Amino acid sequence: MAVNLLTDNPELYELRFPDPDHLAARFADDVARRFGGGSRLLDIGCGTGRDAGHLARNGYTVTGLDLSEPMLAHARGRHPGVEFVNADMRSFDLGRRFDVITCLDSALLYCQENADLTAFLSRCRGHLVPGGLLVAEMRNGAFFLGDTGLLEGTVTTSVLWKGVAYTSHTRLWIDHAAQLLRRHRTWEWPGRAGPLHQRSAWRLLFPRELEYFLDVAGFEVLALFDGPGPRTRPSWTPGAPLWPGLSGDRLHLVARLRDPAGRPEVRPADHPTDRSADERTPFRCTP
Repeated sequence: MAVNLLTDNPELYELRFPDPDHLAARFADDVARRFGGGSRLLDIGCGTGRDAGHLARNGYTVTGLDLSEPMLAHARGRHPGVEFVNADMRSFDLGRRFDVITCLDSALLYCQENADLTAFLSRCRGHLVPGGLLVAEMRNGAFFLGDTGLLEGTVTTSVLWKGVAYTSHTRLWIDHAAQLLRRHRTWEWPGRAGPLHQRSAWRLLFPRELEYFLDVAGFEVLALFDGPGPRTRPSWTPGAPLWPGLSGDRLHLVARLRDPAGRPEVRPADHPTDRSADERTPFRCTP
């Protein structure tokens, strides 16, 4: 198995990608409550368990799912109130259903092929109660139609862990034929003979494309917006209006599993419009 410095060292991962205010978990909680989600929650791609642990401490019954055993070992040691499961997001079978499934930080985009995405949504369908919510947050493929700044040059960053400076050099590019965002990252630190090379890739999904896959899988899209979210500028704040422009770097999704019993759907309460930070019209759900 390929070495991944960050997922193999969860403490380093959390130092490299800190979230001291739990913005991601609080965002997921806010969105789930707006759209009437219940308290049984499955967090797919839970990583270090940071989001799952925060949600559990705030009233949810949480199960976290990830493919990285080092990440899960870290999570189990720090978040005893959460059940953590090692499984593939395309084939998991937990034998029970949830009110809400979350899939944050572009974890959904590890479904690189159409068959992968179809399998993932099928597993979500099989693990949600009728009317249950799928909440996801990821990179927005449409962003790269108008802005290629993220693809320019190499980005160098350093993080200090246990007294050692770890330096990364990251380059991104688009594989148009495969519709993937590819990344080549090298790590260097004192004492290592040469750089550690790591390669990753994420599917680039366009909003309308994602809507189609969800519709075929039995979901109704309740909200699709580019902000605010835990990784946008300005970032999410409680009750903030949702932006429908879909041109930003991040794509946020709320979808509901269709209820065959035909029970009435839950729509979010209206929120005041604040146009001071952005002149885009906030998203509104209408009956």
